[in-house]
Amino acid sequence: MVDRLFSDPELAELYDALCRGRPDFAFYLPLVLSSDSVLDVGCGTGELLRLAREAGHGGRLCGLDPAPAMLDQARRRGDIDWIVGDLGSLGGPREFSLVVMTGHAFQVLVEDDELRSSLAAIRSALTEDGRFVFETRNPLVREWERWTPDHAVEFVAEDGTVVRKGNDVEHPVDGDIVRFTQTFMCARWASPRVSHSTLRFLDTEALASFLSEAGLVIEEQFGDWARQPLSSRSPEIITTARRG
Repeated sequence: MVDRLFSDPELAELYDALCRGRPDFAFYLPLVLSSDSVLDVGCGTGELLRLAREAGHGGRLCGLDPAPAMLDQARRRGDIDWIVGDLGSLGGPREFSLVVMTGHAFQVLVEDDELRSSLAAIRSALTEDGRFVFETRNPLVREWERWTPDHAVEFVAEDGTVVRKGNDVEHPVDGDIVRFTQTFMCARWASPRVSHSTLRFLDTEALASFLSEAGLVIEEQFGDWARQPLSSRSPEIITTARRG
């Protein structure tokens, strides 16, 4: 099921403002610009692909997302292919030299079967020498322990409205599955908007196992967006994989 954050049009309109200044684009954008055909899985509002087109990318750019409200925002740019759906909505095999999943979209693949089928579809979508690049939060850092109401943040929407967002994790945390709510409040709404989310925090061993089972080989991994080596204290597990 699509999270309300992505299905509510008013929350979808806030997404880019919420994520303004995100550090992962400095890592992903050069990869996109150096690839002639790119698929962004869970593209959301399509900001990464829009930046690539504005920077001169002349090849095929395709954004895939299950939330129509998010793609309504993305379609402000008409020279990119936007597809509503999941990985089962793709066309023929071996179409893309690069597949990316940004914004921790990989973590919404919660069930084992969902992970397996998604990775198999990604492998099928890659050209023979294509690459799959994505990130997932390092579970050893236990970032969810800081997702509490007293760590709420404020950001400014495009119309100048100040929006407050707070998180609240359901306890106890069930293994590598974290369930939480995000509550958005602003003066123009009569009541708060609440988004319910579930994420999976795979460790490096489990991640490697799923990739290997899907016929994907890990080429390199980093622990942050500055390409520092992966360690137990790294906030991210940033992975580049290729067809095996």
